[in-house]
Amino acid sequence: MGKVTGFLEYQRLQEAAEAPEVRVKHWKEFVIRLNDEEAKQQGARCMDCGIPFCTNGCPVNNIIPDWNDLVYRQHWKQALDVLHSTNNFPEFTGRICPAPCEAACTLNINNDPVGIKSIEHAIIDHGWEQGWVTPRPPKAKTGKKVAVVGSGPAGLACAQQLARAGHDVTVFEKNDRIGGLLRYGIPDFKLEKWQIDRRMAQMEQEGVVFRPSTFIGRPEDAKALGISATVKSPDELKAEFDAIVIAGGAETPRDLKVPGRELQGVHFAMDFLRQQNKVVAGDKIKDQILATGKHVVVIGGGDTGSDCVGTSNRHGAASVTQFELMPQPPASENKALTWPYWPLKLRTSSSHEEGVKRDWAVSTKAFKGKNGKVTSLVACRVEWKRGDNGQMKMVEVEGSEFEIPADLVLFAMGFVSPVQQVLDAFGVERDARGNARANTDDYRTNVDKVFAAGDMRRGQSLVVWAIREGRQCAAAVDGYLMGATELPR
Repeated sequence: MGKVTGFLEYQRLQEAAEAPEVRVKHWKEFVIRLNDEEAKQQGARCMDCGIPFCTNGCPVNNIIPDWNDLVYRQHWKQALDVLHSTNNFPEFTGRICPAPCEAACTLNINNDPVGIKSIEHAIIDHGWEQGWVTPRPPKAKTGKKVAVVGSGPAGLACAQQLARAGHDVTVFEKNDRIGGLLRYGIPDFKLEKWQIDRRMAQMEQEGVVFRPSTFIGRPEDAKALGISATVKSPDELKAEFDAIVIAGGAETPRDLKVPGRELQGVHFAMDFLRQQNKVVAGDKIKDQILATGKHVVVIGGGDTGSDCVGTSNRHGAASVTQFELMPQPPASENKALTWPYWPLKLRTSSSHEEGVKRDWAVSTKAFKGKNGKVTSLVACRVEWKRGDNGQMKMVEVEGSEFEIPADLVLFAMGFVSPVQQVLDAFGVERDARGNARANTDDYRTNVDKVFAAGDMRRGQSLVVWAIREGRQCAAAVDGYLMGATELPR
Protein backbone atom coordinates (compact mmCIF):
# COMPACT_ATOMS: atom_id res chain seq x y z
CA MET A 1 0.00 0.00 0.00
CA GLY A 2 1.26 3.46 -0.85
CA LYS A 3 5.02 3.71 -1.05
CA VAL A 4 6.80 0.78 0.57
CA THR A 5 9.23 3.04 2.44
CA GLY A 6 6.90 6.04 2.67
CA PHE A 7 6.33 5.76 6.41
CA LEU A 8 10.10 6.09 6.89
CA GLU A 9 10.46 9.06 4.55
CA TYR A 10 7.44 11.24 5.39
CA GLN A 11 6.16 12.59 8.68
CA ARG A 12 2.54 12.75 9.73
CA LEU A 13 1.08 16.06 8.60
CA GLN A 14 -1.79 17.77 10.41
CA GLU A 15 -4.35 19.78 8.48
CA ALA A 16 -3.76 23.52 8.75
CA ALA A 17 -6.23 25.73 10.59
CA GLU A 18 -6.88 29.41 11.13
CA ALA A 19 -5.34 30.85 14.28
CA PRO A 20 -7.66 30.75 17.32
CA GLU A 21 -7.78 34.54 17.60
CA VAL A 22 -9.03 34.73 14.00
CA ARG A 23 -11.54 31.90 13.92
CA VAL A 24 -13.38 32.88 17.10
CA LYS A 25 -14.64 35.93 15.22
CA HIS A 26 -16.79 33.89 12.81
CA TRP A 27 -18.91 30.74 12.53
CA LYS A 28 -17.31 29.23 9.42
CA GLU A 29 -15.23 26.07 9.21
CA PHE A 30 -11.57 26.90 9.78
CA VAL A 31 -9.72 23.65 8.99
CA ILE A 32 -7.90 23.73 5.65
CA ARG A 33 -7.77 20.40 3.86
CA LEU A 34 -4.54 18.91 2.54
CA ASN A 35 -3.57 19.84 -1.01
CA ASP A 36 -2.99 17.08 -3.57
CA GLU A 37 0.73 16.74 -2.88
CA GLU A 38 0.26 16.70 0.89
CA ALA A 39 -2.47 14.06 0.59
CA LYS A 40 -0.23 12.03 -1.70
CA GLN A 41 2.54 12.03 0.91
CA GLN A 42 0.12 10.98 3.65
CA GLY A 43 -1.16 8.18 1.42
CA ALA A 44 2.44 7.11 0.82
CA ARG A 45 2.86 6.59 4.57
CA CYS A 46 0.32 3.74 4.61
CA MET A 47 2.39 0.63 5.40
CA ASP A 48 2.04 -2.80 3.87
CA CYS A 49 1.20 -3.90 7.40
CA GLY A 50 -0.45 -7.19 6.44
CA ILE A 51 -3.47 -6.79 8.69
CA PRO A 52 -5.16 -3.37 8.26
CA PHE A 53 -6.35 -2.78 11.82
CA CYS A 54 -7.58 0.64 10.67
CA THR A 55 -10.39 -0.99 8.69
CA ASN A 56 -11.59 -2.83 11.78
CA GLY A 57 -11.16 0.27 13.94
CA CYS A 58 -13.48 2.18 11.61
CA PRO A 59 -17.16 1.50 12.45
CA VAL A 60 -18.19 1.59 8.77
CA ASN A 61 -15.17 -0.56 7.87
CA ASN A 62 -13.78 1.91 5.36
CA ILE A 63 -11.32 0.19 3.00
CA ILE A 64 -8.64 2.60 4.09
CA PRO A 65 -5.44 1.05 2.67
CA ASP A 66 -7.01 0.94 -0.80
CA TRP A 67 -7.93 4.59 -0.95
CA ASN A 68 -4.66 5.60 0.68
CA ASP A 69 -2.85 3.82 -2.17
CA LEU A 70 -5.10 5.40 -4.80
CA VAL A 71 -4.48 8.89 -3.41
CA TYR A 72 -0.75 8.19 -3.38
CA ARG A 73 -1.03 7.31 -7.09
CA GLN A 74 -3.33 10.34 -7.60
CA HIS A 75 -6.25 8.23 -8.81
CA TRP A 76 -8.78 10.45 -7.08
CA LYS A 77 -11.94 9.26 -8.82
CA GLN A 78 -11.23 5.64 -7.92
CA ALA A 79 -10.38 6.66 -4.36
CA LEU A 80 -13.76 8.38 -4.12
CA ASP A 81 -15.56 5.27 -5.40
CA VAL A 82 -13.84 3.11 -2.79
CA LEU A 83 -14.65 5.62 -0.04
CA HIS A 84 -18.32 5.83 -1.04
CA SER A 85 -18.61 2.05 -1.15
CA THR A 86 -18.67 1.96 2.66
CA ASN A 87 -19.60 5.52 3.71
CA ASN A 88 -22.55 7.53 2.42
CA PHE A 89 -21.38 10.83 3.91
CA PRO A 90 -17.58 11.10 4.14
CA GLU A 91 -17.81 14.91 4.17
CA PHE A 92 -19.40 14.56 7.63
CA THR A 93 -17.01 11.99 9.05
CA GLY A 94 -13.99 13.65 7.42
CA ARG A 95 -14.80 16.71 9.51
CA ILE A 96 -16.27 15.53 12.82
CA CYS A 97 -15.30 11.89 13.36
CA PRO A 98 -12.72 11.41 16.17
CA ALA A 99 -10.95 8.91 13.88
CA PRO A 100 -10.83 5.58 15.74
CA CYS A 101 -9.20 4.30 12.54
CA GLU A 102 -6.08 6.33 13.36
CA ALA A 103 -5.95 4.92 16.87
CA ALA A 104 -5.92 1.45 15.26
CA CYS A 105 -3.31 2.33 12.61
CA THR A 106 -0.18 0.17 12.90
CA LEU A 107 1.96 3.31 12.73
CA ASN A 108 0.19 4.56 15.85
CA ILE A 109 2.44 2.20 17.82
CA ASN A 110 5.06 4.91 17.20
CA ASN A 111 2.53 7.67 17.93
CA ASP A 112 2.42 8.98 14.34
CA PRO A 113 -0.46 7.24 12.54
CA VAL A 114 -1.33 7.89 8.92
CA GLY A 115 -3.52 11.00 8.64
CA ILE A 116 -6.49 8.89 7.55
CA LYS A 117 -9.17 11.44 8.43
CA SER A 118 -7.36 14.21 6.57
CA ILE A 119 -7.07 12.00 3.46
CA GLU A 120 -10.79 11.18 3.66
CA HIS A 121 -11.53 14.91 3.92
CA ALA A 122 -9.37 15.60 0.85
CA ILE A 123 -10.96 12.80 -1.23
CA ILE A 124 -14.57 13.84 -0.71
CA ASP A 125 -13.94 17.57 -1.13
CA HIS A 126 -11.97 16.83 -4.29
CA GLY A 127 -14.86 14.68 -5.52
CA TRP A 128 -17.46 17.39 -5.01
CA GLU A 129 -15.27 19.99 -6.70
CA GLN A 130 -14.77 17.76 -9.73
CA GLY A 131 -18.49 17.02 -10.05
CA TRP A 132 -18.02 13.31 -9.38
CA VAL A 133 -20.62 13.10 -6.61
CA THR A 134 -23.84 12.67 -8.56
CA PRO A 135 -27.29 11.18 -7.84
CA ARG A 136 -27.61 7.42 -8.19
CA PRO A 137 -31.31 6.79 -8.80
CA PRO A 138 -32.45 3.17 -8.93
CA LYS A 139 -32.74 1.39 -12.26
CA ALA A 140 -36.16 0.04 -11.26
CA LYS A 141 -38.73 0.74 -8.57
CA THR A 142 -40.00 -1.97 -6.24
CA GLY A 143 -43.34 -0.42 -5.40
CA LYS A 144 -42.55 -0.72 -1.68
CA LYS A 145 -42.84 2.28 0.63
CA VAL A 146 -40.61 2.92 3.64
CA ALA A 147 -40.89 5.61 6.32
CA VAL A 148 -37.77 6.76 8.13
CA VAL A 149 -38.42 8.64 11.37
CA GLY A 150 -35.49 10.90 12.16
CA SER A 151 -33.10 12.66 9.76
CA GLY A 152 -29.79 12.37 11.57
CA PRO A 153 -26.90 10.40 10.07
CA ALA A 154 -28.54 7.02 10.77
CA GLY A 155 -31.84 8.02 9.18
CA LEU A 156 -30.21 9.69 6.19
CA ALA A 157 -27.86 6.77 5.49
CA CYS A 158 -30.73 4.30 5.80
CA ALA A 159 -32.96 6.39 3.51
CA GLN A 160 -30.31 6.79 0.83
CA GLN A 161 -29.53 3.08 0.73
CA LEU A 162 -33.21 2.11 0.53
CA ALA A 163 -33.93 4.67 -2.20
CA ARG A 164 -31.05 3.31 -4.26
CA ALA A 165 -32.54 -0.16 -3.85
CA GLY A 166 -35.71 1.13 -5.55
CA HIS A 167 -38.04 1.74 -2.61
CA ASP A 168 -40.13 4.89 -2.15
CA VAL A 169 -38.64 6.48 0.97
CA THR A 170 -40.07 9.32 3.04
CA VAL A 171 -38.02 10.85 5.86
CA PHE A 172 -39.95 12.47 8.72
CA GLU A 173 -38.25 15.04 10.96
CA LYS A 174 -39.83 16.91 13.89
CA ASN A 175 -37.57 19.95 13.46
CA ASP A 176 -38.03 22.58 10.78
CA ARG A 177 -34.90 21.50 8.89
CA ILE A 178 -33.46 18.13 7.95
CA GLY A 179 -30.27 16.83 9.57
CA GLY A 180 -30.97 15.91 13.19
CA LEU A 181 -28.01 16.70 15.44
CA LEU A 182 -25.85 17.24 12.36
CA ARG A 183 -28.03 20.29 11.79
CA TYR A 184 -28.82 21.48 15.29
CA GLY A 185 -26.23 19.85 17.54
CA ILE A 186 -22.87 20.33 15.82
CA PRO A 187 -21.73 23.97 15.53
CA ASP A 188 -21.24 25.47 12.08
CA PHE A 189 -17.56 26.06 12.78
CA LYS A 190 -17.16 22.27 12.72
CA LEU A 191 -19.70 21.47 9.99
CA GLU A 192 -21.27 24.13 7.81
CA LYS A 193 -24.87 23.23 7.04
CA TRP A 194 -24.69 23.62 3.26
CA GLN A 195 -22.86 20.30 3.43
CA ILE A 196 -26.15 18.73 4.57
CA ASP A 197 -28.22 20.67 2.02
CA ARG A 198 -26.00 19.43 -0.79
CA ARG A 199 -26.55 15.81 0.22
CA MET A 200 -30.29 16.41 0.58
CA ALA A 201 -30.42 17.66 -3.01
CA GLN A 202 -28.64 14.50 -4.17
CA MET A 203 -31.01 12.28 -2.18
CA GLU A 204 -34.10 14.07 -3.49
CA GLN A 205 -32.95 13.32 -7.04
CA GLU A 206 -32.56 9.70 -5.97
CA GLY A 207 -36.22 9.68 -4.91
CA VAL A 208 -36.12 10.44 -1.18
CA VAL A 209 -38.97 12.66 0.06
CA PHE A 210 -38.31 14.86 3.10
CA ARG A 211 -41.05 15.86 5.53
CA PRO A 212 -39.65 18.31 8.13
CA SER A 213 -41.82 19.80 10.89
CA THR A 214 -43.59 16.46 11.30
CA PHE A 215 -43.67 14.73 14.68
CA ILE A 216 -44.43 11.01 14.75
CA GLY A 217 -46.24 10.19 17.96
CA ARG A 218 -49.19 11.36 20.02
CA PRO A 219 -50.47 14.97 20.09
CA GLU A 220 -50.23 15.14 23.88
CA ASP A 221 -46.59 14.06 23.71
CA ALA A 222 -45.75 16.73 21.13
CA LYS A 223 -47.33 19.33 23.42
CA ALA A 224 -45.51 18.04 26.50
CA LEU A 225 -42.19 18.08 24.65
CA GLY A 226 -42.76 21.61 23.39
CA ILE A 227 -42.73 20.49 19.75
CA SER A 228 -44.60 22.71 17.30
CA ALA A 229 -45.10 20.52 14.25
CA THR A 230 -47.64 18.51 12.30
CA VAL A 231 -48.40 15.32 14.22
CA LYS A 232 -48.80 11.91 12.58
CA SER A 233 -49.50 8.79 14.59
CA PRO A 234 -47.56 5.55 14.29
CA ASP A 235 -50.80 3.87 13.20
CA GLU A 236 -51.05 6.25 10.26
CA LEU A 237 -47.52 5.33 9.22
CA LYS A 238 -48.22 1.61 9.58
CA ALA A 239 -51.25 1.95 7.32
CA GLU A 240 -49.36 3.91 4.66
CA PHE A 241 -45.93 2.25 4.61
CA ASP A 242 -44.63 -1.29 4.17
CA ALA A 243 -41.82 -0.75 6.68
CA ILE A 244 -40.88 1.90 9.24
CA VAL A 245 -37.42 2.72 10.55
CA ILE A 246 -37.22 4.71 13.79
CA ALA A 247 -33.89 6.52 13.92
CA GLY A 248 -34.63 9.47 16.16
CA GLY A 249 -31.39 9.43 18.11
CA ALA A 250 -30.77 9.59 21.87
CA GLU A 251 -32.11 13.01 22.78
CA THR A 252 -32.87 12.78 26.50
CA PRO A 253 -30.05 14.73 28.21
CA ARG A 254 -28.57 13.74 31.55
CA ASP A 255 -29.76 16.18 34.21
CA LEU A 256 -28.13 17.31 37.45
CA LYS A 257 -30.59 17.57 40.32
CA VAL A 258 -28.77 19.77 42.83
CA PRO A 259 -29.93 22.80 44.83
CA GLY A 260 -30.33 25.82 42.58
CA ARG A 261 -31.10 23.78 39.46
CA GLU A 262 -34.20 25.93 38.87
CA LEU A 263 -32.25 29.21 38.60
CA GLN A 264 -32.24 31.13 35.34
CA GLY A 265 -29.01 30.65 33.43
CA VAL A 266 -28.76 26.88 34.01
CA HIS A 267 -29.39 25.09 30.71
CA PHE A 268 -28.88 21.87 28.81
CA ALA A 269 -26.07 22.17 26.27
CA MET A 270 -28.28 21.26 23.32
CA ASP A 271 -30.66 24.13 24.02
CA PHE A 272 -27.68 26.48 23.85
CA LEU A 273 -26.15 24.92 20.72
CA ARG A 274 -29.45 24.49 18.87
CA GLN A 275 -30.35 28.14 19.26
CA GLN A 276 -27.00 29.31 17.94
CA ASN A 277 -27.22 27.03 14.89
CA LYS A 278 -30.66 28.45 14.14
CA VAL A 279 -29.31 32.00 14.40
CA VAL A 280 -26.47 31.18 11.99
CA ALA A 281 -29.12 29.79 9.62
CA GLY A 282 -30.89 33.15 9.72
CA ASP A 283 -33.60 32.55 12.30
CA LYS A 284 -34.55 35.08 14.94
CA ILE A 285 -34.49 33.61 18.45
CA LYS A 286 -36.35 35.44 21.19
CA ASP A 287 -34.39 35.52 24.47
CA GLN A 288 -31.50 33.58 22.98
CA ILE A 289 -29.14 31.96 25.50
CA LEU A 290 -25.96 34.01 25.13
CA ALA A 291 -22.56 33.75 26.79
CA THR A 292 -21.58 37.32 25.95
CA GLY A 293 -19.78 38.94 28.87
CA LYS A 294 -20.63 36.06 31.20
CA HIS A 295 -18.66 33.64 33.34
CA VAL A 296 -19.56 30.33 31.70
CA VAL A 297 -19.22 26.93 33.35
CA VAL A 298 -19.55 23.85 31.15
CA ILE A 299 -20.21 20.63 33.06
CA GLY A 300 -19.03 17.66 31.03
CA GLY A 301 -15.75 17.02 29.26
CA GLY A 302 -16.84 15.37 26.00
CA ASP A 303 -17.44 16.65 22.46
CA THR A 304 -20.66 18.45 23.37
CA GLY A 305 -18.87 20.26 26.19
CA SER A 306 -16.12 21.22 23.78
CA ASP A 307 -18.72 22.61 21.36
CA CYS A 308 -20.14 24.72 24.20
CA VAL A 309 -16.65 26.09 24.87
CA GLY A 310 -16.15 27.09 21.22
CA THR A 311 -19.60 28.66 21.01
CA SER A 312 -19.12 30.59 24.27
CA ASN A 313 -15.81 32.00 23.06
CA ARG A 314 -17.45 33.15 19.83
CA HIS A 315 -20.15 34.87 21.86
CA GLY A 316 -17.44 36.76 23.77
CA ALA A 317 -17.68 35.13 27.20
CA ALA A 318 -15.82 36.80 30.08
CA SER A 319 -14.43 33.39 31.05
CA VAL A 320 -15.05 29.73 30.24
CA THR A 321 -14.47 26.88 32.69
CA GLN A 322 -15.05 23.22 31.91
CA PHE A 323 -15.48 20.60 34.65
CA GLU A 324 -15.19 16.84 34.25
CA LEU A 325 -16.28 14.39 36.93
CA MET A 326 -13.65 11.78 36.07
CA PRO A 327 -9.91 12.12 36.87
CA GLN A 328 -7.62 13.78 34.35
CA PRO A 329 -6.54 11.19 31.76
CA PRO A 330 -2.85 10.55 31.03
CA ALA A 331 -1.19 12.69 28.37
CA SER A 332 -0.54 9.57 26.28
CA GLU A 333 -1.84 6.05 26.45
CA ASN A 334 -0.02 2.80 27.22
CA LYS A 335 0.35 1.57 23.63
CA ALA A 336 1.25 -1.97 24.61
CA LEU A 337 -1.94 -2.18 26.65
CA THR A 338 -4.49 -0.38 24.45
CA TRP A 339 -3.47 -0.55 20.79
CA PRO A 340 -5.35 -1.05 18.41
CA TYR A 341 -8.35 -0.04 20.53
CA TRP A 342 -9.60 3.45 21.31
CA PRO A 343 -7.44 4.68 24.20
CA LEU A 344 -8.20 6.77 27.23
CA LYS A 345 -5.91 9.79 27.06
CA LEU A 346 -6.03 13.56 27.38
CA ARG A 347 -7.54 15.12 24.27
CA THR A 348 -7.38 18.81 23.46
CA SER A 349 -9.92 19.98 20.89
CA SER A 350 -9.73 23.02 18.64
CA SER A 351 -12.25 24.72 20.94
CA HIS A 352 -9.99 24.16 23.93
CA GLU A 353 -7.19 25.87 22.03
CA GLU A 354 -9.40 28.96 21.77
CA GLY A 355 -9.45 29.49 25.51
CA VAL A 356 -10.81 27.55 28.49
CA LYS A 357 -9.86 26.55 32.01
CA ARG A 358 -10.25 22.79 32.33
CA ASP A 359 -10.53 20.94 35.62
CA TRP A 360 -11.02 17.24 36.43
CA ALA A 361 -12.40 15.16 39.29
CA VAL A 362 -14.83 17.94 40.17
CA SER A 363 -18.41 17.37 41.35
CA THR A 364 -21.03 20.13 41.33
CA LYS A 365 -22.87 20.43 44.65
CA ALA A 366 -25.14 23.44 44.17
CA PHE A 367 -25.87 26.64 42.30
CA LYS A 368 -26.32 29.97 44.04
CA GLY A 369 -28.20 32.93 42.66
CA LYS A 370 -29.63 36.38 43.09
CA ASN A 371 -33.05 37.56 41.94
CA GLY A 372 -33.70 34.15 40.45
CA LYS A 373 -30.55 34.13 38.30
CA VAL A 374 -27.50 31.94 38.82
CA THR A 375 -24.41 33.80 40.03
CA SER A 376 -22.06 31.08 41.25
CA LEU A 377 -21.41 27.36 41.35
CA VAL A 378 -20.40 25.36 44.42
CA ALA A 379 -18.24 22.31 43.73
CA CYS A 380 -15.82 19.95 45.42
CA ARG A 381 -12.92 17.68 44.56
CA VAL A 382 -13.59 13.95 44.36
CA GLU A 383 -11.57 10.76 44.38
CA TRP A 384 -12.54 7.47 42.80
CA LYS A 385 -12.05 4.51 45.13
CA ARG A 386 -12.86 0.86 44.82
CA GLY A 387 -15.63 -0.25 47.15
CA ASP A 388 -16.10 -3.58 48.93
CA ASN A 389 -18.03 -4.91 45.92
CA GLY A 390 -15.11 -4.14 43.61
CA GLN A 391 -16.86 -1.24 41.89
CA MET A 392 -15.36 2.24 41.70
CA LYS A 393 -17.25 4.90 43.59
CA MET A 394 -16.89 8.64 43.95
CA VAL A 395 -15.81 10.02 47.33
CA GLU A 396 -15.72 13.72 48.18
CA VAL A 397 -12.32 14.99 49.28
CA GLU A 398 -12.76 16.44 52.75
CA GLY A 399 -12.33 20.21 52.91
CA SER A 400 -12.13 20.59 49.11
CA GLU A 401 -15.33 22.56 48.56
CA PHE A 402 -14.97 25.74 46.51
CA GLU A 403 -17.13 28.33 44.76
CA ILE A 404 -16.63 30.08 41.42
CA PRO A 405 -18.59 32.80 39.58
CA ALA A 406 -21.11 31.43 37.09
CA ASP A 407 -23.58 33.51 35.08
CA LEU A 408 -24.28 30.70 32.61
CA VAL A 409 -24.08 26.97 33.35
CA LEU A 410 -24.34 24.40 30.57
CA PHE A 411 -25.01 20.70 31.16
CA ALA A 412 -23.01 18.65 28.63
CA MET A 413 -23.03 15.35 30.49
CA GLY A 414 -24.30 13.17 27.67
CA PHE A 415 -27.64 11.61 26.83
CA VAL A 416 -29.34 8.83 28.72
CA SER A 417 -31.81 7.48 26.15
CA PRO A 418 -34.11 8.21 23.21
CA VAL A 419 -37.26 10.23 23.81
CA GLN A 420 -39.34 7.66 25.66
CA GLN A 421 -42.70 9.01 24.46
CA VAL A 422 -41.83 8.08 20.86
CA LEU A 423 -41.04 4.48 21.83
CA ASP A 424 -44.23 4.37 23.90
CA ALA A 425 -46.31 5.60 20.96
CA PHE A 426 -44.96 2.83 18.76
CA GLY A 427 -45.21 0.23 21.51
CA VAL A 428 -41.54 -0.67 21.07
CA GLU A 429 -39.85 -2.68 23.83
CA ARG A 430 -36.78 -1.19 25.46
CA ASP A 431 -33.52 -2.54 26.78
CA ALA A 432 -32.19 -1.87 30.29
CA ARG A 433 -30.91 1.57 29.22
CA GLY A 434 -34.20 2.69 27.68
CA ASN A 435 -33.12 2.20 24.07
CA ALA A 436 -35.28 0.51 21.43
CA ARG A 437 -34.70 -3.22 21.72
CA ALA A 438 -33.43 -4.62 18.41
CA ASN A 439 -30.36 -6.64 17.44
CA THR A 440 -27.81 -5.97 14.71
CA ASP A 441 -28.79 -9.01 12.66
CA ASP A 442 -32.17 -7.76 11.48
CA TYR A 443 -32.71 -4.46 13.40
CA ARG A 444 -36.34 -5.46 13.95
CA THR A 445 -38.25 -4.38 17.02
CA ASN A 446 -41.06 -6.32 18.68
CA VAL A 447 -43.58 -4.33 16.60
CA ASP A 448 -44.45 -5.70 13.17
CA LYS A 449 -42.59 -3.96 10.30
CA VAL A 450 -40.93 -1.47 12.66
CA PHE A 451 -37.12 -1.35 12.71
CA ALA A 452 -34.74 0.72 14.86
CA ALA A 453 -31.26 2.05 14.10
CA GLY A 454 -28.65 4.54 15.26
CA ASP A 455 -28.53 6.05 18.73
CA MET A 456 -32.21 5.19 19.24
CA ARG A 457 -31.17 1.52 19.26
CA ARG A 458 -27.52 1.73 20.26
CA GLY A 459 -27.54 4.62 22.70
CA GLN A 460 -25.44 7.78 22.54
CA SER A 461 -22.59 7.23 20.10
CA LEU A 462 -20.63 8.67 17.16
CA VAL A 463 -21.83 9.89 13.77
CA VAL A 464 -19.82 7.14 12.09
CA TRP A 465 -21.59 4.48 14.17
CA ALA A 466 -24.93 6.00 13.18
CA ILE A 467 -24.02 5.76 9.49
CA ARG A 468 -23.04 2.11 9.96
CA GLU A 469 -26.31 1.32 11.71
CA GLY A 470 -28.33 3.13 9.05
CA ARG A 471 -26.65 1.17 6.26
CA GLN A 472 -27.03 -2.17 8.01
CA CYS A 473 -30.66 -1.45 8.91
CA ALA A 474 -31.36 -0.58 5.25
CA ALA A 475 -30.03 -3.96 4.19
CA ALA A 476 -32.26 -5.64 6.80
CA VAL A 477 -35.34 -3.70 5.64
CA ASP A 478 -34.63 -4.46 2.00
CA GLY A 479 -34.30 -8.16 2.81
CA TYR A 480 -37.55 -8.04 4.78
CA LEU A 481 -39.43 -6.40 1.90
CA MET A 482 -37.92 -8.35 -1.00
CA GLY A 483 -36.92 -11.66 0.56
CA ALA A 484 -33.25 -10.97 -0.19
CA THR A 485 -30.95 -7.98 -0.51
CA GLU A 486 -27.92 -6.89 -2.47
CA LEU A 487 -27.30 -3.86 -0.28
CA PRO A 488 -23.96 -3.99 1.55
CA ARG A 489 -23.90 -4.13 5.32
